[in-house]
Parts: sequence; C-alpha cells; structure tokens
Amino acid sequence: MQPLRVALAQLAPQLGGVEANLELHHAWLAEARSQDADLVVFPELGLTGYLLQDLNSEVAMRLDDPRLTDLAMATTGLSAVVSFVEEAADHRLFIAAALMEDGGIRHVHRKVFLPNYGLFDERRFFAAGSQIRAVSSRLGVGVGIAICEDFWHLAMPQLLALDGAQLLINVSSSPGRDVARHNEVGLGTATSWRTLLRAYAELTTSFVIFVNRVGVDESITFWGGSQVLGPGGATVFAAPLHDEGLFLVELDLAELRRARVSMPLLRDERPEVVLRQLERIVRERAGDLPDATAEAGAAAGFDVAVEAGP
Repeated sequence: MQPLRVALAQLAPQLGGVEANLELHHAWLAEARSQDADLVVFPELGLTGYLLQDLNSEVAMRLDDPRLTDLAMATTGLSAVVSFVEEAADHRLFIAAALMEDGGIRHVHRKVFLPNYGLFDERRFFAAGSQIRAVSSRLGVGVGIAICEDFWHLAMPQLLALDGAQLLINVSSSPGRDVARHNEVGLGTATSWRTLLRAYAELTTSFVIFVNRVGVDESITFWGGSQVLGPGGATVFAAPLHDEGLFLVELDLAELRRARVSMPLLRDERPEVVLRQLERIVRERAGDLPDATAEAGAAAGFDVAVEAGP
C-alpha cells in the first residue's frame, strides 16, 4: 500500500486580505503538487484571517463564489481542506471548512461549537453548524473535518469516527495563551492540544491531523505547532512553533488496520446506549422527566434539592 502524503500548510493569512490569501493558497497547492502530496490541509479561516469582527460580512463567500470554484479547480489530482467564512442562502455566516477534490467541493463542515469565553466572541458574529458527518474521499479513507473548538467537545471525534472517518482533521486558529511553567516546553495551550490529540487518536484508532495557523491578528499571536498522530496515539510529525511553512508527512495507512484489529474500541462502542442516556438527560434538563438523581437520592432518604423545569 502506497503511503499517503499529507502537506500541512502552516501559514499566516492576512487579516481580511482574501485576494492575497487566495494567491497564497494557490501557490502552496502548486508547491504541494510538485512534492507529490495527496492531501493539503490549510488552517481555520486561512482565506480570511481570524479576528475579523465586523469584516465578517465583507469577506464571506457563498459556495458558488467563483473564487472558491477556481480554488477547487486547482485541486485536480489531489485533495485539500480549505477554511473560510461561508454565507448561506439565508445570509447566515458560518466558519466553514471545505474538502475540495478533483476540481470540486466534495463536503463542507460548519463549525458546530462556537467559543464565547476568554478572548473568543464567535457567537456574536456566526451561526453554529448542526451537522457532524464523515465523508468518503479519493484518498481511499473516510475523512472527518472539525474546526478548532469542535475538538474541545468529546462528541465530535467520536461521532466522526463512528460515522466512518479514519482521518480526523482539525483545522485551527489557536492563539497562544498561558506560557508554560516549570519544565514544560513551549505554550500551555500547545500542551493541552497535544493531550487532546493523542487521546482522540488512541481512543478512535484514527490518524489525527491538526493544522494550526501562525502569525498575528491585531494583538493576538497564533502558535502553529501543527501535528499528525498515528492511530495508536504516537506522534508522526510535529511542526515547529510560530514558523510558517509547508510540511510534508507520509502516513502508512496499514497502521489503521493493525490498530483497529488489535484494539477494537470502535467495534465495542455502544452508540444505542449513549443515545438512550442522552435522550434521558435532555428530557430531564428540559423538565419533561423527573430528575433521576433526585429520585434516587429521595429513595435513599436524602433531601436533594432540584431546580424546577420551565
């Protein structure tokens, strides 16, 4: 089996500079093609920059935008994941990432989990996506795409893997926060991401591809550190912090079979049990069912205070 050659496009997009960013994407696609890449992955909002604020509506693109069509045409013979502000037919704006293959847009993921804490204010400007889907690809494996904060919620990688993804791709604009202390190397943010990525790779027995941008938007610095992890959780490649570059990584897809045969975690998942429990929790939170915890406590003789439903 031929190795899969993945190009990690750890770039520094210009804030609001769509035309310049498109030119950079075309150039890096051409460079990746010259190095026989099968897949090129660009970071979150690589076509627009991240800290857009009121520029969002100005840089937004419909999926039939000629600029996206031209970029998709540049993927003839390879695959690419590209991220931008998408404007829907009803004029809602989404943070989106598209899988482009062989000259067209094959799949679009809209960011599901929008952070609204700390320095993040995404819900002020964007609508949240509502679909989590894996998709087959010309690469011969299932692809699942997530965007930054999506991976800070356990359901995302699990659902993508259960839906058939063997490559879990997270595109990110993660700012550097919490300078690591003591004997840690780099940023606290990077340490947290490495922990998450390793856990997801191991628990889903999937390749995990994480591409984070570099550069500065206004006063926010993005740390890079893109990574690829194997289905056993081992680090296959780690890009440097803060450095812009196109990094080529070869993946041995035979590792997927070895990992999933020796550690059949996905086979042994119980989505039907999880679904029943989630339905119960949702109904309890909505006040449609009595709180099971309170009932159990009362049966045991404890006085459990329960907030009344609406």
